[in-house]
Amino acid sequence: MPGGQRKLARRFYSTDAATLAPRLLGCVVVRILPDGTRLAARIVETEAYVGVQDRACHTFASRRTPRVEPMYGPPGTAYIYFTYGMHHLLNVVCGAVDEPVAVLLRAAEPLDGLDQMREHRGPRPVPDHHLARGPGCLAKALALDVSFSGLDLVNDPRLWLQSGRLTATEAAAVVNTPRVGIDSAGSPWTGALLRWAVATSQSVSGPSVRTRSS
Repeated sequence: MPGGQRKLARRFYSTDAATLAPRLLGCVVVRILPDGTRLAARIVETEAYVGVQDRACHTFASRRTPRVEPMYGPPGTAYIYFTYGMHHLLNVVCGAVDEPVAVLLRAAEPLDGLDQMREHRGPRPVPDHHLARGPGCLAKALALDVSFSGLDLVNDPRLWLQSGRLTATEAAAVVNTPRVGIDSAGSPWTGALLRWAVATSQSVSGPSVRTRSS
């Protein structure tokens, strides 16, 4: 893989969501299209969903339905769901089998395949650093939908995560804030500090961080 990067192994994902979420910052999500085109984007914003006690998590109170079944799978499984009738969201399952916890990939900086990402995003032009800015945009830029839910990120050749790191400046700019858009979860979950973002990145999507002007 280019630049000495390696595909993340199962053991990398075998930890709790609040530990994995900041570790994923700087890692690269890679998507191989059916024609062999490589898309890649560097993760700059994540959120942790910590399982059956988390009122904002789809598996709260041990909920187990066909939609959320991938969250009960092995660490390194993709969990993708459709929301608001318009957006697909990519989550990375972690923890252990039958421990339904995951990290939402909220935003990433495009690296490879920008022409295809623009095409996937549609006719309305957006700045390159906004192509994967927000979880719905990220999944759309990478041409992901619910058909990829349950995919094995460790072994499937169509989608994986590979190693990466933040610069010292970026690492110093990482902020830890409440998650976005979970007001209905109630206390203490609306205020839980389970979102991490590189505040200096123009691709960060959510509020409560200071980003450079676009």
